[in-house]
Amino acid sequence: MNKKVSLEQYLGSWAGTDGRRMAAASTVAALVAACRDIARIVGVGPLAGDLAARRSDIAGGDFQTELDVRANDLLAKALESAPVAAMASEEMDAPLALAPGAPIIVALDPLDGSSNIDTNVSVGTIFSLLNTPHGSDGGDPAAFLRAGREQVAAGYVIYGPQTALALTLGAGTDIFTLDAASRTFWQTAAKVRVAPHAREFAINASNYRHWDPPVRTWFDDCLAGEDGPRAVNFNMRWIASMVAEAHRILVRGGVYLYPGDARQGYRNGRLRLLYEANPIAFLMEQAGAAASTGREAVLDYMPGSLHERVPFVFGAREEVERLERYHLAPLPKGEGSPLFARRGLFV
Repeated sequence: MNKKVSLEQYLGSWAGTDGRRMAAASTVAALVAACRDIARIVGVGPLAGDLAARRSDIAGGDFQTELDVRANDLLAKALESAPVAAMASEEMDAPLALAPGAPIIVALDPLDGSSNIDTNVSVGTIFSLLNTPHGSDGGDPAAFLRAGREQVAAGYVIYGPQTALALTLGAGTDIFTLDAASRTFWQTAAKVRVAPHAREFAINASNYRHWDPPVRTWFDDCLAGEDGPRAVNFNMRWIASMVAEAHRILVRGGVYLYPGDARQGYRNGRLRLLYEANPIAFLMEQAGAAASTGREAVLDYMPGSLHERVPFVFGAREEVERLERYHLAPLPKGEGSPLFARRGLFV
């Protein structure tokens, strides 16, 4: 980077005098202000109380931690001063009306990976901005039920050894790093590009027996390394914090999978379309990567409900496309290596 650019300067340059862009920029700034406060709480861990304490169960078999609730409250409070009509959150059953008729609506995962907070694993806040539909006050759930390609902006803040923001405004993906002393986010990587091929993947291999045949076949091909049909060795990673996996992929490449599987309640995976998959998919596509349900681009998928879940694959474009081909032309259960069986070398 030749010149230090602050997030405020970056947003101001992008927005100019365009009214809708100015509204989106103000909203991102408000979200990031709340994230600075969340970073401070995460940074002191148990000194801020029992952040991992279980507060309540929510729909779909998940539960809220103390930190989930605190993060949600901080973000909602910050958005009260932004041009935001309503906020939908993974932590709330229905949208929260803020300034009805304002030009922006926001979907949030206030604290992704919060089940790991007591183990000092990186966690994060994920956000998605949409224009308020014409003729809507924004508070109706239907206002949020749109394809991910309609997003105006998306990003996450990851709370790790450094606090970093990954942001897209629809013209590339940039990374900003927080200077804690000045409370300023400085641009540290511009127009990030994810390599199209991968030699590193992230998946929870303990669920192998529950996966559909295409996922197991793909995994077996990778595990066989240079002795198998792929003829290359792979590394496997699994942090169990999706935002941390996304950040690693933006920084050094790879592919991430959370497929649906045969367990009760896992047929469509566990990641929520509006709050997790859509914003991460937008970031990845803007960085030259891909994001899929395994059968179609996530950003083309039409949600049917606020808390809908989808299988999710994202990262290196060639690997995501390979997984889609495995799903669209799967081997019957129990088939052998694709190199020597039914699937040709073109896969």
